[in-house]
Amino acid sequence: MSDDVISPTDFWEDRYASSERVWSGRVNDALVQVVSGLAPGRALDLGCGEGGDVIWLAQRGWKATGVDISETATRRATAAARQAGVPDDRVHFVAADLATWVPTDAYDLVTASFLQSPVHLPREEILRRAAAHVTPGGRLLVIAHAKMPPWADARAHHHDDLPTPAEEVAALRLDTWTVEAAEVRPRQATGPDGSSVVLEDTVVCLRRPDVPEP
Repeated sequence: MSDDVISPTDFWEDRYASSERVWSGRVNDALVQVVSGLAPGRALDLGCGEGGDVIWLAQRGWKATGVDISETATRRATAAARQAGVPDDRVHFVAADLATWVPTDAYDLVTASFLQSPVHLPREEILRRAAAHVTPGGRLLVIAHAKMPPWADARAHHHDDLPTPAEEVAALRLDTWTVEAAEVRPRQATGPDGSSVVLEDTVVCLRRPDVPEP
């Protein structure tokens, strides 16, 4: 079945089920840079994968929820959190399609790291819906590929449109929020062949006004 007709749920479940581990399990560098100085509160991670960012947040005092479309991914994330010794009341993972999932809580921090998909993903709609659940004074942090890794097959991944930081901010249409970061940041990474490469990430962090918006 081609990527054009396979459902997002089936695509991502197949992706995770076909490998013992898809991601490194380490927290994303840009998230550490932005969040380390913040007071812990409630956090939501969109497209959490195998839980690396959620676990890092929980270990630093956040009460963190991760949502991913793949049941295999969230099951692994739950197991990884327990293996890391994170109390169950500090982390929660939900298997759900973000295209239709609606948050039921308010969050001091909403993160989305590389929420980019080779199959259909209403990304802007997902981010704006989640932004509506950020508390006054809270933040929305979006980390994305500024350009694809050199080993990626652009045709297979369909990542033809990689927004610049300015385009990311404009698409979110959160005009009353404060832009705390909107830039491309370099990141050291290791390629599939073991070589060291420098990747570029778009990092956008917006802070909601302290006073509730009318």
